[in-house]
Amino acid sequence: MARLPLVDIEKVTDPEILGIFAWVTEMEGKVPNHFAIELNFPELMKSKLGFTKTLWETGELSMEEIQHVGIVVSRANECSYCTGAFCTILVHGLGEDKSKAKELVSKGSSALEPKSRIKLISEFAEKVNNAPRTITDEDIKVLEDIGLSHKGTIQLIHLVSDFASYNRLNLALDTDYDYESFGFGE
Repeated sequence: MARLPLVDIEKVTDPEILGIFAWVTEMEGKVPNHFAIELNFPELMKSKLGFTKTLWETGELSMEEIQHVGIVVSRANECSYCTGAFCTILVHGLGEDKSKAKELVSKGSSALEPKSRIKLISEFAEKVNNAPRTITDEDIKVLEDIGLSHKGTIQLIHLVSDFASYNRLNLALDTDYDYESFGFGE
């Protein structure tokens, strides 16, 4: 059981929050418990999820690449809630094969095709998450070689940070997992 109450999403009337709910329902099939936790601070929720939406919709990474980053970061941070949520988006929202998502959860970026753009992005994300001081000029060059500009590099680094912050929130508050119908997480 979560350490903070889940705010009843049916009672929300704020148009901005309802817009966020519509956006997430399109990708995940419903409004997840994580959002009901965030509603304990609605002003921050609007700003934070607006930031997330900007990262997802206005950068250079595809939605598939973004979800892979979410999975490898959440896996590294041992957040089964977020790992499951990103798998749900990948499978439910984007139509990825469920077995490929499960393999990514099991093996991390090593499950991805060698030298592929998505693998290189995922490996960079893992490195930023696990040891950001070890990023080198060569790591940035790899991103440039696969087509990311400075904007794409900034997007990727902020995605890692954004996802890690959601990991910490859900781990600290023991958010109840609510994606059972898709078979991910615990």
